[in-house]
Amino acid sequence: MARVKRGVTSHAKHKKTLDAAKGFYGRRKNTIRAAKAAVDRSMQYATRDRKAKKRTIRALWIQRLNAAVRELGITYSRFIDGLNKAGITLDRKVLADMAVHEPEAFKAVVEQAKAALPKAA
Repeated sequence: MARVKRGVTSHAKHKKTLDAAKGFYGRRKNTIRAAKAAVDRSMQYATRDRKAKKRTIRALWIQRLNAAVRELGITYSRFIDGLNKAGITLDRKVLADMAVHEPEAFKAVVEQAKAALPKAA
């Protein structure tokens, strides 16, 4: 059986890893052993932070909604309860965008949510 030299594939794998390590500090960007460990760890961070980003963005939408509805005289939790009781199924992303870019339409939604809530005695 013929001998197989693996220089081409090894070089390609190393190049792929070093390209992924571009911009890293020190030996981590140009030494394959250090770069491989750094790239593996960076991939773990990237996976974790894609999940964390979703939580962070949702928290931002909630903060924006809370600030917007408090200006209209209601709290965030009462607003969400009113939306559910009124049967309005807009998500927080759309509501937060509406509060920033279309305040009149958002005010109308808040009024509908307020109307759906029972009056406090």
